[in-house]
Amino acid sequence: MVLERSGLGADSERGPGSLMLKVGLNMLFLGEEAGGVGRYATEIAGALAERGDVELTLFTSRDEPLDLRLQPWARRARFTQLPVSRSSRVGYLAATFGAVPALAAARRFDVLHSPANVGPVFCPGVACVITVHDMIWMRAGEQWDDAQAREAMRRSSQMTVPRARRVITDSESSAEDICSMLGVERARIDVAPLGVRIDPGAAATPEAELRERLSLGQGPVILCVAQKRPYKRQDTLIRALASLPAGTQLVLPGAATEFEGELRALASDLGVAAQVTFPDWVSEADLEGLYRLSSCFALPSELEGFGLPVLEAMARGLPVACSDRTSLPEVAGQAALLFDPDDQAAVTRSLAELIEDQALRTRLIAAGLERAEQFTWACTAEATVASYRKALEGNG
Repeated sequence: MVLERSGLGADSERGPGSLMLKVGLNMLFLGEEAGGVGRYATEIAGALAERGDVELTLFTSRDEPLDLRLQPWARRARFTQLPVSRSSRVGYLAATFGAVPALAAARRFDVLHSPANVGPVFCPGVACVITVHDMIWMRAGEQWDDAQAREAMRRSSQMTVPRARRVITDSESSAEDICSMLGVERARIDVAPLGVRIDPGAAATPEAELRERLSLGQGPVILCVAQKRPYKRQDTLIRALASLPAGTQLVLPGAATEFEGELRALASDLGVAAQVTFPDWVSEADLEGLYRLSSCFALPSELEGFGLPVLEAMARGLPVACSDRTSLPEVAGQAALLFDPDDQAAVTRSLAELIEDQALRTRLIAAGLERAEQFTWACTAEATVASYRKALEGNG
């Protein structure tokens, strides 16, 4: 049984000649641990629901997050929960490629948007739009542990993405990858940069408590929030430690991977193991506390679809150093120190300057705060709706 709930008031009705768009958002993938893509989908849903020109329906599964319908914007959206679970592959695929497009067509939606890299592309009378965040899984696929999942992603992407009416992505860099790797015409790809939203009143673990629990001492702290995979190049940060001010600590939070073992071995070989901390999982309060106590933020990644942690650090008033690869220069602009991740001397020099040069720190903090203010979810929604309207222009 399909469960319906509407939070829309009378002001949401479509009048004759209205510019209101009826949009279905395919959120079947969304669960409690949907990661960065789940965060994007929730943020874009909220930004779309708050607009006056979108009538939004979210298609969810039984696994939808418990707090999804408690979001402030939820009263302005409709929810359709399908009786499927993500753990049932057959049921999930049937709902994704059968039930959702059938419901969208029956309800005469204008657009069906799938925000998680793949989705249905055949839906009579409805323009299908897919957001593809990046092609890292193809460019560095050998660095993923689940080869079967990677192959399934390749097949589904090649089958669905080129057939979508429009493709939305996070950066110009990702747009070029989608064009070259999936054969999508560049003219059908729209870039909608992500937004950053920081709660200044968010709970944060006190600095003294974190320093003691994580054995950080009282020296400078470099924070790098990123998956632990070879292309993220955290090894360059470890190699820099011996040349940085005494007592400098590097914190690499996140789930353990095979590459983490290599990073630990490298730190041990270089004699800096005591200066590197690998918290497996941190609470939101702990992560907020780490941002607040850190001296700077670094992201030496060779591949990024966008690089949201750079903006999140800037929005919290941290000076940032990051690589000059893929999308990171687009995101950082002139508000960060950019370096070649293959040039260890450049990485080390950038970190040393962020820690020791107070004038530079002050300038980058101010520039970073200004830069982060330019990236809002309202702007992401504006670009997304523009993509919807382009999709409808070709809907016949």
